[in-house]
Amino acid sequence: MIPCGKLKSITSFANLYNHVSKLIQSLLEAVEENPEKRWKDKDFRALSVDASTARRQFKRRFGMTFVEYARARRMGLAMKQIRAGKAVIDAQLSTGYESSSGFRDAFSRIMGAAPTKSGHSNILKTSWLDTPLGPMIAISDEKDLYLLEFVDRRGLEREVERLRKKTKSAIIPGRTKPINSIEDELKSYFEGVLMEFKTPIFFLGSPFQRRVWEELKKIPSAETRSYSEIADAIGKPTACRAVAQANGANQIAIVIPCHRVINTNGELGGYGGGLARKKWLINHEKQGI
Repeated sequence: MIPCGKLKSITSFANLYNHVSKLIQSLLEAVEENPEKRWKDKDFRALSVDASTARRQFKRRFGMTFVEYARARRMGLAMKQIRAGKAVIDAQLSTGYESSSGFRDAFSRIMGAAPTKSGHSNILKTSWLDTPLGPMIAISDEKDLYLLEFVDRRGLEREVERLRKKTKSAIIPGRTKPINSIEDELKSYFEGVLMEFKTPIFFLGSPFQRRVWEELKKIPSAETRSYSEIADAIGKPTACRAVAQANGANQIAIVIPCHRVINTNGELGGYGGGLARKKWLINHEKQGI
């Protein structure tokens, strides 16, 4: 359980996201229960959800409307079927497309390749995770976690697009073992019973950035380091600015604990998720487990 003393400190974050998260979460669960479903207005009414509200909130949080999200989920199923050897026409029909041209166009637009050329395409899956500090987005393949960020991080859309281009992957809604793992670990982290993450991660960066991120993972929970201390630790004492840039380029928040890096004078410095969150995370860890 989250200690009583911490509940008040996260209330402001929770209040910002709770209503939105409940609506979005209910729709995400509905998609996962029936990912092949093609949504119509009556389906929203059955859930007592206003379709225009769902469209706006999904657009704001995911950069796509709910209908686009559900369509991307269906295309992910089609991709999986085709890669498993299923005929394109069968994948088309199972995802609700009567027109082969309509299916081909929708598939190519979302996946970046025609159905007949998708058998060897890379695919990453993304899912929304609720936390006491606001929702996060996780992206992974079937083995490793590639990205974990708060959804309101500035520049997140560009960050996801860079990830897609660097990995030459389609990014579609879905769940994976790494996403399920990090969801469970985050829950334990915020409850104060876990401070060391075991979910496998993929370091997508330059050799220098990877050295910095590896060093960040060595910082014990409840402790902080300055940028200059990180620079010294990796044998680059004059590279404080480059260390700060690598710190800011970290795409796996909390797990790679860039929030534990502060200015030499003791001030918090920057944090992509916002200084209020950085302060909360540091205090949370200092209270111990």
